[in-house]
Amino acid sequence: MKTIIRWSMALAVAAIASAGALAQELKISHQFKANADGRDLATRVFVKEVNARDPSLQFRIYPAQSLGIKPVAQLDALQNGTLEMAVFPMSYAVGKAQEFSIIIMPGTVPTLEHAMKLRGTPFHRKLQDLAHANGVHIVTWWWTPGAFATKDREIAGPASVQGLKLRAADPTFESMLKAAGASVLNMPSTEIYPALQSGVLSGTLTSAETFVSMRLYEQTKMATLPGKYSLWMLLQPLVMSKQHWDKLTPAQQKIFEEAAAKSDEYFLGLQREAVADMEKAYRNAGGKVREMTQAEYDQWLALAKDTAWKEFAAKSATGKDLLDALLAVK
Repeated sequence: MKTIIRWSMALAVAAIASAGALAQELKISHQFKANADGRDLATRVFVKEVNARDPSLQFRIYPAQSLGIKPVAQLDALQNGTLEMAVFPMSYAVGKAQEFSIIIMPGTVPTLEHAMKLRGTPFHRKLQDLAHANGVHIVTWWWTPGAFATKDREIAGPASVQGLKLRAADPTFESMLKAAGASVLNMPSTEIYPALQSGVLSGTLTSAETFVSMRLYEQTKMATLPGKYSLWMLLQPLVMSKQHWDKLTPAQQKIFEEAAAKSDEYFLGLQREAVADMEKAYRNAGGKVREMTQAEYDQWLALAKDTAWKEFAAKSATGKDLLDALLAVK
């Protein structure tokens, strides 16, 4: 009887401890502007949807680096469990695992519609396996189309970037730009504005959302938007520390997945408008805007296949497997 009582007490203590761990406030960190940038807005939709299903799960959002964690350093905090969640451009993780370059591989995800086709595919599952191996769980499926913009040069085909100092957000993408004759610098999007302002950069590639929310149209005057297809498309999802994801009950994990699906659809709608918003911002600021033609896009795609794609596949079997799975989705 005493043994049974001891076991019962131990189980009760464990249950209380577990409940306390799950009831604690979950911190969500990101680098984007509150109540304006789509990544912040979609995060708030996710939180609202979770709370509608389970009010016991409490969140606090820390936008614009207000938690004091630099954008790239968020990964370390997620891995060691000091940070529960973050909106994290996955290309920032290439320092930990070069295979994460797959989520910005030039020309592989040409449209938002194609990006959403990838959800739930073998590619998605393989990417989640890579994330788990690096201490994080991908919660949402947020993709952002991007564009070129420079201070004083119209970007068309690869030859047009010769001699420019550009930022592209990923080493594999940068290898393609180098082959075209550009110099490249790697930095998070929070550092682009001052780098353009000081002349460290003469142009950049980043998401249409970022061009607007971080006012990059103030420092660049020539923008080349994606036309029918986007050369630059980046996965910037809400992610969770794997150790905290594992603390959720199966029912809570299901709630997170349902809330993520709602936020995915909301975010998709915002991104469909983002390129038009970028165009409007540039025109209002007196900038010049053009779309990439099909011929120009085809030139970039041929260069990407011969540089970024080839180099990435040669680096590791995991990378080749990811690229093959990505290209298998039509």
